[in-house]
Amino acid sequence: MSDAELQSFRRDLHAHPETGFDLKRTSDKIANRLKDAGLEVSQGVGGIGIVASLRRGPEETAIGLRADMDALPITEANEFAHRSTQEGKFHGCGHDGHSTMLLGAALKLAQSSALTRTVHFVFQPDEENGRGAMAMIDDGLFERFPMSAIYGLHNMPGMPVGHFATQPGPFCAFEDNFEIRIAGKGGHASMPEVGVDPIVVGAAIVGQLQTIVARSVAATEHCVVSVTGFETDGARNILASNVVLTGDCRGFDASVSQLIKARMSQITNGICAAQGATAEIDYGTSFRPLVNSPAETQTAAMAAASTGQIDASYGRVGFSEDFAEFLSHRPGAFMLMGNGTEGAHAMPLHNPGYDFNDGAIDTGVRYWEALALSG
Repeated sequence: MSDAELQSFRRDLHAHPETGFDLKRTSDKIANRLKDAGLEVSQGVGGIGIVASLRRGPEETAIGLRADMDALPITEANEFAHRSTQEGKFHGCGHDGHSTMLLGAALKLAQSSALTRTVHFVFQPDEENGRGAMAMIDDGLFERFPMSAIYGLHNMPGMPVGHFATQPGPFCAFEDNFEIRIAGKGGHASMPEVGVDPIVVGAAIVGQLQTIVARSVAATEHCVVSVTGFETDGARNILASNVVLTGDCRGFDASVSQLIKARMSQITNGICAAQGATAEIDYGTSFRPLVNSPAETQTAAMAAASTGQIDASYGRVGFSEDFAEFLSHRPGAFMLMGNGTEGAHAMPLHNPGYDFNDGAIDTGVRYWEALALSG
């Protein structure tokens, strides 16, 4: 595919976003182009995922290259011609670009006589909810398509096109989510003394949860505890009976996750006991920490250096990535790639005004090519 054809392909994906595992149009469009180019294509891996293979060498040297396909449940704010045609769905994280770049690399490598290893091109569903990687793994990804290592790539708004960034070891944070359900005793707003106000209890819990980061986690560790929701069943003149707090926690080590969970329970139960309320807590991990293996990170950095500029000691980033699940089963590395520094290309990921930069497609294609040919 020419640069113009890849741009057209990406913009078509952008205009027709699909979310989660509901990716039939997206999956079929990608798979059909791969089949037309003569690749061995397996659809329905992990429900709707794709694995396309070029078998040019022994299985023990095979690698996997992964792109995500799903969009976000967000309404797009852009007004350009290729804006989303699906209300409430939007490629606000650049997965349309990720899929296009990996497709472009697969098509070029299919025509290359220089490729002497087996490469599996993995197109993953439901990255945003953190369920797609495990679905593919549970469906036998690594048994059906043996690979010695797996690599991932994500665009980074605000970073110049042609620039790459990664680092060995912990790179992307874990994401934990919580829901705290507080039960008090509602009543008339004029007589708070005969009830138990769960709003007061909830407010105290919100404040004290911040002491986990400030006073329970070492300053050398990264930790974020954010309360993102506070819902009640009260009204203007009615004391609530119930409050629900929801939120999000980040860090890079499992011990930090365990500490947050333990301290959250102590704080919540202690404040509730003092105020006469009760609480139930659900706490779980949505994304595990992403840890790059050293040898594969060096390989990825060398491929990036042959394509553009690379910062191989970039530091840790606070967002989470479902690619971490693959790295818990196979060695590999995750790479960031510049999306541009102006306009929609510099808007934060998940922002309604974001757009993937078509000018970065060629850079991503060449990076994947260089990585595939590095073995």
